[in-house]
Amino acid sequence: MLNGKKVWAKALFFLALVFGGPSQAAPLNVAKGDILLHIVTQCVDPSKANYCANCMLPRADGGCSNINECKSTNEVWTLNQKYAAIRDIKMCGCPSDFVHGLAIPRDIITGVEDVNREEGIWQFAWGIGLERIESDSLALVVNPKSERTQNQLHVHILTLQKNARSDFVNYPHAYIQNLDRVWSTSQKIAVSQGLPDYGILVARESKDQYIVVVTPKSPEAAFTVWNCSK
Repeated sequence: MLNGKKVWAKALFFLALVFGGPSQAAPLNVAKGDILLHIVTQCVDPSKANYCANCMLPRADGGCSNINECKSTNEVWTLNQKYAAIRDIKMCGCPSDFVHGLAIPRDIITGVEDVNREEGIWQFAWGIGLERIESDSLALVVNPKSERTQNQLHVHILTLQKNARSDFVNYPHAYIQNLDRVWSTSQKIAVSQGLPDYGILVARESKDQYIVVVTPKSPEAAFTVWNCSK
């Protein structure tokens, strides 16, 4: 999650206060880089046994007592057997029209470099995005391994910056008709450009096409409105 170090540091400090005090019999020990993995494996399904005790960021509607502050909860937008879509913590404290979501596989998949990544997450994320952002403004982003703070794959669901499209041509890109070729297309581009690590942005190009843009740095920073103060 780009530029999220300060945000997560504050959140972790808050969580230490909430979950690490003397009243908590068995404080949870989750590494900072594993917070999203913890959320998607322990916190998106409140029907799990001992849910409130085993989840450090429970759903606001999960029935855990005295936990309702935005940064101490997660908000699930959509959940199925393979993927979860949640609110990014950067939405906390922002106006209601600001959107930053995350689509996350429920299996352990680290990121762009993981050979087990599945194409299906792109269509899942796009469908979630269309519920909140106009098609022409919607962007899906995965950051490079070198510029992420979380070691569980997460596709950012974001709004494009006003003039972002004019910059697409300055980066290697390709056009696809379906979202079931994003990983394979971006990998071919990266190989052709000699990029061992890379970020990916997907946006609508026309009624029948999407554009896949590959960047050596974070496309989240280059092209999207990733926080509400930007």
